[in-house]
Amino acid sequence: MSRIINPDGVGKERKHLSRAIVLAIRELMQQSSPDGNIYDPAAFIVLALEMLSKGIERTVIPWEKRGYWLKADKFMLEWEWSTQLGKVMREAVLSEDLGGIATTAGKIGEKLSNVKVPKRHRLGVPWEGAWDQLKLQSD
Repeated sequence: MSRIINPDGVGKERKHLSRAIVLAIRELMQQSSPDGNIYDPAAFIVLALEMLSKGIERTVIPWEKRGYWLKADKFMLEWEWSTQLGKVMREAVLSEDLGGIATTAGKIGEKLSNVKVPKRHRLGVPWEGAWDQLKLQSD
C-alpha cells in the first residue's frame, strides 16, 4: 500500500491563517474611528490564533511519535506565542477594550512580521461575521 499524501496539510493551513491574520491587522490599523467595524477583524484574529494553536499540536504529534523530541519542542516554543496572545486578544475583544486590542494586535504583528501577503491575494475579507461567531462561542 502506498503512502497517502494530503496536499492541504497543517503547514499550508498555518501559512493561509498567518496571511489572513496579517490582513486583519492591517484592517485594524486602518480604522480611523473606534466603531463596530473594529470588532470583526479583532474577533477574526482571535479565532484564527486559536486555529493556529490547534494546528501546532497536530504538527507536533507525528514528530513525537517518531521520537523527534527536540524538533517538536523547538517548534512548540517557536509558536507558543499564538496560544498566549490568542487568550489575551480574546479577553480584550470580549471586554471591548480598544487599547488592549491595539496593543495585542501590534504584538501579533511583530511575531508575523516576516509573513508576506501578495498584493493580488485571494483571501478576500475573511473576518466578516467573526464578531458574531466569537460572541456565540463565548456564551
